[in-house]
Amino acid sequence: MRAVGYRKSLPITETEVLVDLDLPQPEPGPRDLLVKVEAISVNPVDTKVRMRAEPEAGGVKVLGWDAAGTVVAKGAEAEGFSVGDAVFYAGDLTRPGTNAEFHCVDARIVGHKPARLDWAQAAALPLTAITAWETLFDRLDTAKPVPGAAPAILIVGGAGGVGSVAIQLARHLTDLTVIATASRPETAAWCRDLGAHHVVDHARPLAAEVASLGLGAPGLVFSTTNTDAHLAEIAALIAPQGRFALIDDPAQLDVALLKRKSLSLHWEFMFTRSMFGTSDIGAQGALLDEVARLVDAGRLRTTLGEHYGRIDAQNLRRAHALIESGRAKGKIVLEGFSD
Repeated sequence: MRAVGYRKSLPITETEVLVDLDLPQPEPGPRDLLVKVEAISVNPVDTKVRMRAEPEAGGVKVLGWDAAGTVVAKGAEAEGFSVGDAVFYAGDLTRPGTNAEFHCVDARIVGHKPARLDWAQAAALPLTAITAWETLFDRLDTAKPVPGAAPAILIVGGAGGVGSVAIQLARHLTDLTVIATASRPETAAWCRDLGAHHVVDHARPLAAEVASLGLGAPGLVFSTTNTDAHLAEIAALIAPQGRFALIDDPAQLDVALLKRKSLSLHWEFMFTRSMFGTSDIGAQGALLDEVARLVDAGRLRTTLGEHYGRIDAQNLRRAHALIESGRAKGKIVLEGFSD
């Protein structure tokens, strides 16, 4: 089968950083679905793994943790799906990735594709939807008010993949005022179009930016990027006893800044359930089915920002480069393999 992977961790400027491969088609395990991959999207995790994880000596590593495709076979213990079903999912960090014609995935973390979306539009959603959903509802517990705080949430990095879904979920599934951050006119417009009530500039001091809205101190903050650079401002602007969640990988995090206000810290990593085989692993499949229902009801929309064409090494190198530039808006999607 055709696939894209790498033999050595290299900078994105190197031609051999990602290469086209011919690999054996995988066989599904007992709980697995074998999916014919129709479209994929690219996430920051793809670039992080590529830079940090060397393949085994003489081996290759296939990246990719978002896919939409068709079930072509299933294991004896895989439930809830039939051959021919259209699905979407984000996969498992500990297994080969989705940048391949065929891919095996645990059926419990798979959702049925939204009917109103095409393959590329659907592939843009799974990883970011799971991350945003788990952060808002499992970690931050948005339904629980913070005493005395403004009923508002600040989403740092609103135009990124996760922020783009979080804005929609917070706007449509909570009563919170949604404040997003963006630093360019086009990304600010993107956030407003997705449903943000207010957009502030994260290139300026965030505490002053939020205070200028006149809403009071928000009780919830969701940081998707550059958390270490914004932490002091977040600690200053959030209400006492507020809840703060992050998803990125700061080299250092001075949690002492959170003590004076008795702030709680919540880290979200959407691969936790699949990586550790948690007892509630099936929550991710159920979550994706609910996302599909909301999309088909017209309450959520795809966050596809760029379509980079066919799934091949050249186009994936372009996608990784844009992710690493920090200037991506929404999600980068690739669709189909060249004949």
